[in-house]
Amino acid sequence: QVQLQESGPGLVKPSQTLSLTCTVSGGSITTDYYYWSWIRQPPGKGLEWMGAIVYSGSTYYSPSLKSRTSISRDTSKNRFTLQLTSVTPEDTAVYYCARAVTITNEYDYWGQGTQVIVSS
Repeated sequence: QVQLQESGPGLVKPSQTLSLTCTVSGGSITTDYYYWSWIRQPPGKGLEWMGAIVYSGSTYYSPSLKSRTSISRDTSKNRFTLQLTSVTPEDTAVYYCARAVTITNEYDYWGQGTQVIVSS
């Protein structure tokens, strides 16, 4: 059973950098044919895919967030990290990490989500 757990600050000030970590257990983030995404849901809105890191280490980002987003990984600790720079109150959301199968793009495991509020 794969488990994902998000961690990071719940409150970030505007213009700062948000950093969240997703720690994975029960499966390796380097296992072939999976990619690991960050997805967020602002209050009252739908899910927004932010970006992903593939089992190979390649990264992909949403065009709308690409200039502010970076995803990296630490294979020794089996975790991956999201950094979002220059945050504004519009970045307030519940942030999820999730695993998907590359061939089908179907998500099979999700973290529970972590609430991030951007406010001074």
